[in-house]
Order: sequence, then C-alpha cells, then structure tokens
Amino acid sequence: MLSGSRQPAPATGVLYLHGFNSGAASPKGVLMRRACEAVGVPCITPQLPHQPSEALALAESHLSELGERPMVAGSSMGGFLATCLAERFALAGVLINPAVRPADLVAEWVGERFVNDHTGERFTIGERHLVELAALTPEAVSPERYLLLLGTADEVLDPAHACALYRGASMLLHPGADHAFMVLARHLPAVLAHGGHALPPKWQASQH
Repeated sequence: MLSGSRQPAPATGVLYLHGFNSGAASPKGVLMRRACEAVGVPCITPQLPHQPSEALALAESHLSELGERPMVAGSSMGGFLATCLAERFALAGVLINPAVRPADLVAEWVGERFVNDHTGERFTIGERHLVELAALTPEAVSPERYLLLLGTADEVLDPAHACALYRGASMLLHPGADHAFMVLARHLPAVLAHGGHALPPKWQASQH
C-alpha cells in the first residue's frame, strides 16, 4: 500500500433491491440478509412496487436507516434502481445481472399482465412504465463505484451490454450462470468485501 493512501470506510449497511416482479423473500435477498448479519451490518430488502418511480422512491426512503455510508445492491431491474441511487448519492454498488436499458426491455411487455408470486399483486405493463424508466436512466455512470456479478448464460439480458456501460468497474463473470444467478452464495465474500467487510470463513464454509 502506498504511503498516505487510505481504504474507504466500510459500508454502514446494505440496501438490496430485488428484480422485476420478484420479492424481498427471494433467495438472493435472503442470502444478502444472512451475509450482512454475519458481519454485523444492517440489511434492508424492501418489497418494491412494480411502478419504477414508486420503487425508486421507496428504496431511497430506506437509505437513512442504514447509516452514513450505505452500500446499494440489486439484481436485474433492482440493479438498475441501485445504479440510480448510487449515482444520485455517490454510493458503492453491487449489481447482479443489471438491466442496462430497461425501457427497451419493458417495451416488449406493454399490455402484458403479470402476477407477483411473492405478493399476489396483479398488474399490467403500460406506457407509463416506459416513460418513467427512460426518465430515470442515467446518461453515464461512475464505474469505480461498482462490482458487477454477471452470468455468461443470462437468458434475459445480454451481459455484454452491462460490460459496455460499466466498463472500468470491478467485474466477475461466472461461466454458465443464468439470469437468476443462483451461484450468488459463493460470491458473497466479494460482495461484502466491496463494502469493506470480510465474511468469516466459517460462514463461507456453511454455504457449500
């Protein structure tokens, strides 16, 4: 380490945002809470509404509960929302198969009806979703803020798009991992390390 250099202060908490039509009780959300508990930092995994602006507002409202230096994390659409918060408040972020151009993705679903298996909510994608997503999309990102976890076999999003937008960020490409990224457990040490925390070896061993 160079003389006079300093490591960033550890994150005081983690805000994890689930993906589109998912939930706070999803496997990745549960794993994130357990990992944060193991290092003694709070973790909030809110149940987000399907409307993008409302989801972002709810997520932002929880930041003050996580201390002075929260870290944001998110999967898919949650990764997009985490990016919005990271850029707005200069936060560290961990993104799992993040949606890069969500308005383009959702455009294919206009008029389609969905049921959220976690909440039972029924909703239809409308033009308002596209307008809000386009308005929220950052023009550029600060790649040094991020750690990206990408599955090379993502069947929903092309990981090349994330690689291009976040070029210069720390990236971990897992061969054969799909959009659900069910291999998250083995990468949680890297996730917590991005926030300045070290998972105990005993906890790591228990996940295998």
